Amino acid sequence: MTTTPKPAPSATEAQDAAAPRPIPEFEGVHDVWPRGDRLRAVRRAAATYRERFVQQGRIHAVRSFDIAAAPYPTRFGFHGAALAVNPFVSIVNRMLVVQFDGFDGEPKILVWEPTVAAGTAQAPFYAQLKRLAGDFLTEHVFARYYQDPDTVLPSCGLRPEDVDFVSFDHLHVQDVRMIMGSTSIIPGERAPREGLFPRARLLVHRRELGTFESTHPMQWAWYVDGGMDGVPGERITAFDGDVELGVGVSLLWTPGHTDGNHSLVLNTPDGVWVSSENGISADNWQPELSRIPGVRRHAAFYGHEVVPNANTLEDSLDQYDSMVKEKTLADPSRRDPRWLQILPSSELAPFKRQWPVLPSFVHGGLNYGELPSSGGGR
Repeated sequence: MTTTPKPAPSATEAQDAAAPRPIPEFEGVHDVWPRGDRLRAVRRAAATYRERFVQQGRIHAVRSFDIAAAPYPTRFGFHGAALAVNPFVSIVNRMLVVQFDGFDGEPKILVWEPTVAAGTAQAPFYAQLKRLAGDFLTEHVFARYYQDPDTVLPSCGLRPEDVDFVSFDHLHVQDVRMIMGSTSIIPGERAPREGLFPRARLLVHRRELGTFESTHPMQWAWYVDGGMDGVPGERITAFDGDVELGVGVSLLWTPGHTDGNHSLVLNTPDGVWVSSENGISADNWQPELSRIPGVRRHAAFYGHEVVPNANTLEDSLDQYDSMVKEKTLADPSRRDPRWLQILPSSELAPFKRQWPVLPSFVHGGLNYGELPSSGGGR
C-alpha cells in the first residue's frame, strides 16, 4: 500500500506550532471574587497545573550570567518591613539563557532578562538618583558592572542569531530599543539601533505594552520614556494570561508588581524553578525564615506568608496572590530544602556595606546541562 507524503507545513502553520499556548488551569482565576476566594483559587490552580507541567518534560539546559548590580531603595525591597541603616541595597541583574524543545519539535533558545545598563540609567528613577547623589555613589559604590548581554552568548558558544525568544518579567527600567532594535533614533545617537538578537521575538504581556502607551504617575519613575518607540511590531509577540512556551518552560501571568508582570517557570533535573522580581531575595517569599531585622516580625504581625517587593504597588493584593502562585510551583532547594527554588530576576547582593539587610539565603544562579554550539542545534 502506498501512502501520500504529507506536505511541508506552511510558514503560518510552523509559526502557530511554535507559538505560546494558553494554560487552561488558570483561566478565570484572576476574576474570582471576593479577594480571599481569589487567593484560594490561584493556589488550587497552581497546584493543579504543577502536576501537568512536571510530566511534560524538562528543559535541555540553562545558564545564568551576572550583568550588573544596581542601587535600590531598601524600603521598597521589603515593603517597608526591613530595619535598615543604609537607605539603599544593591540588586544583581541576571540574564538566563535557556535551551528547550518547542511544541513544534524544534530546539529553541530563550534569553531571559538581557538588561542593557545604559538603557536602565535612562529610567527617571535612576536618572534623578544620579543627579542627586552624584556619579561616585551611583556608579562606583552602589553599582557594579560585570558584562553586557551581547558578550554573554559567545562565552557559551552561541551567536546572537541563535536566539528565538527574549523576555523580561516586566519592563521596569528597560530601554527595549537597545535590545530589540528600533526604526527611530535614540536621543543623543546618530542612527537607529540594531537589535542584539536579530531573529528573536520579544515575548511580553499585552498589559505591559499598554503601560508604555499611557503611563500612570505612580508608574512613571520606573519606565524609560520612549523605550518602545520604533521597535518593529514583527519583533513582538504579545500574549494574555498564562502561557506555555515549550517543553519545561512556561510564562505565568503574575500581576501586581506591574499589570503585565509574568514569571519564568523551568523544569530542571533539580525540579521546578521560578524566576521573577516579585521579590528581591528568598526572604520575600519565605519571611518566616528571614534573618533580616524586621522582616519575620512584620510578616508574623500581619499574618502574611510573603513580603512583596513594592516600588509601585500597582496592586498589592494581586502581587501577594502571584507570589503564592510562584511558591506553589517551585520545588525545595537541593542545597537547603527549607528554601524554595525561586530565583529573583534581580537578587539582593550580599554586600557588607548594606548590613544588616543581607540575604538569608542566596541562590546565586542556575547551571544545568550543556548549551548547544553555535547554530542552536538547528
